Amino acid sequence: MSDSDQAGVGGYDQGYANCPCFWGTEAGSLVREFLSVNPNVSNLRVLDLGCGEGKNAVAFAGRGASVVAVDCSAQALANGKSAFPHDYIEWVQSDALEYLNDCSLFDVVIMYGLPHCMKSDSAVQKLIELALEKTRQDGIHILVAFNDGPHDLSAHPEFRPTLVSHEFYLQCYSTSEIKKQSSSLLHETHPHNNIPHFHSVTRLLASKKT
Repeated sequence: MSDSDQAGVGGYDQGYANCPCFWGTEAGSLVREFLSVNPNVSNLRVLDLGCGEGKNAVAFAGRGASVVAVDCSAQALANGKSAFPHDYIEWVQSDALEYLNDCSLFDVVIMYGLPHCMKSDSAVQKLIELALEKTRQDGIHILVAFNDGPHDLSAHPEFRPTLVSHEFYLQCYSTSEIKKQSSSLLHETHPHNNIPHFHSVTRLLASKKT
C-alpha cells in the first residue's frame, strides 16, 4: 500500500461504485469562501490533490483556473470525468506523494480529505512539506482533514484514518500565514449506506511564506 491510498481500501471506492457524486456537487466550504473573495482565478494554476470526484476542481475550473485533479482511485476519477467534464481540468491517477515529487509549481493546492488518508503522522507531515515546496510564494493551501478529536467510524468500519491533532496541522504551517483555521465536528451521512456519523475536522487556509 502506498502512503496515500487508504481511502479506497477504507470504503470510498465502494461509495464511488454505488453512487456517482458520492461527495455531492457543491464545492467545500473553504473553497467556496476563497472563490467568493477571489472571483477572478483565471490566471492561477491549481492542484486538487486527493480530488475524489472533483467537485472542488470544477469550482476553480468554472472560474477559469487551470486545474490538475489527482486521485489514487480510478473509480473516483471516472465519476468525476462523467459528472464534471471541463476543458480546464486535467485528470491524473496517482499516489499523492509520487505526484508531488515530479510536478511543477502551483498557485493553489487543495487537500480536502487527503491528509488523514496517509498511513502515518510522518507521511502527513511529508505530504504538507512537499506540497509547500511545490507552491509558489504567496500561494494558497486549502486543507481539510480529520483530527484526533472524537469520531464515529461506523459508516466505514474498515477505514483506519491517521489522526493527528489540530495543533499538529497548525505547526506544519508555522512558516506560513494562516488566514483561517478551525476545529469542529462534521455530521454527515454517506449516500451509499445512509449511516449518520460524525468526524472531528481541521479546516485551514494558509498562504505560503518564506
